[in-house]
Formats: sequence, structure tokens, C-alpha cells
Amino acid sequence: MYGKKSMGIQRSTFLIDSAGKVAKIWKRVDVDGHDEQVIEALGQL
Repeated sequence: MYGKKSMGIQRSTFLIDSAGKVAKIWKRVDVDGHDEQVIEALGQL
């Protein structure tokens, strides 16, 4: 807008394990199919 660059909205997901540590980070998430990726990563914990 008016020659200015802006980042806009970036969706991110953080998976935190039972010990309170960040187990996985997804940056620039696409909504379609992302829930399946998170469920798969939960199964690997």
C-alpha cells in the first residue's frame, strides 16, 4: 500500500510435548491438510 511492503498474516503452529518443550514448529501454514500433519506428529510423540 502506497509503496510500503508489509508481511501480512503468517500462520504458525507450535507442538508442545508433555514436558513443556517445543517438539515441532510449522511456519507459513496452509490450512488445507495441516490438521492431518499435526495429528501425525502427535502420534510420533
